[in-house]
Amino acid sequence: MGKQKKQKKFAAMKRMISLKDQRIKEQDRAKTQKKKKEDPSVIKEKEVAKYPSCMFFQYNTQLGPPYYILVDTNFINFSIKAKLDVVQSMMDCLYAKLNAHWKEIFLVAVYNFRICGGAPARFPPPPAFRCIRKGVPCITDCVMAELEKLGMKFRVALRIAKDPRFDRLPCSHKGTYADDCLVQRVMQHKCYIVATVDRDLKRRIRKIPGVPIMYISNHRYNIERMPDDYGAPRL
Repeated sequence: MGKQKKQKKFAAMKRMISLKDQRIKEQDRAKTQKKKKEDPSVIKEKEVAKYPSCMFFQYNTQLGPPYYILVDTNFINFSIKAKLDVVQSMMDCLYAKLNAHWKEIFLVAVYNFRICGGAPARFPPPPAFRCIRKGVPCITDCVMAELEKLGMKFRVALRIAKDPRFDRLPCSHKGTYADDCLVQRVMQHKCYIVATVDRDLKRRIRKIPGVPIMYISNHRYNIERMPDDYGAPRL
């Protein structure tokens, strides 16, 4: 004999214990709370985040030479794939003349001491020693830790991140997740440009007013939300 076909149960519901069941204690019984009627005459209070004093509407007054650029983990790796020198490409993107950095000042002092015997040089030093710094790339401890964890695949990116031209920023938080660290650092200090190719991080930073984003497109660095049209023109 064939098996009898059972009809599927329609709109079957699970059995539930009644609230009056003896197995439920009186303490566990959820009591329905009546909603209090709101008084229309009462003034509603809302906590509004303090607007930073450096912002003039959407214009960030703290951005200026020398620019400090927070570099994300994947930004260095994508620069290697696009065959771009990180520091030189940043200098080409931020083409404004900027103040000298203390490291290059030290190099010029050493150059003057060795070549001219301690006296100031009568001729300008070679291009490698010139006191022009268009941007200062910054690496946080968590970004460096992420590069070290990624292993041999990112060994070239790790070597570039250890360049003495990069400034090292210490982190006080736990863990090595860099996105939260970069967002929190940018919210506290509005003097940074964030260099990233991560879409999620870009979406989070766009919600913060006055923070430019540096990204890679068409084998070159571009920058968005930069005041006064600083940076390379978009193609």
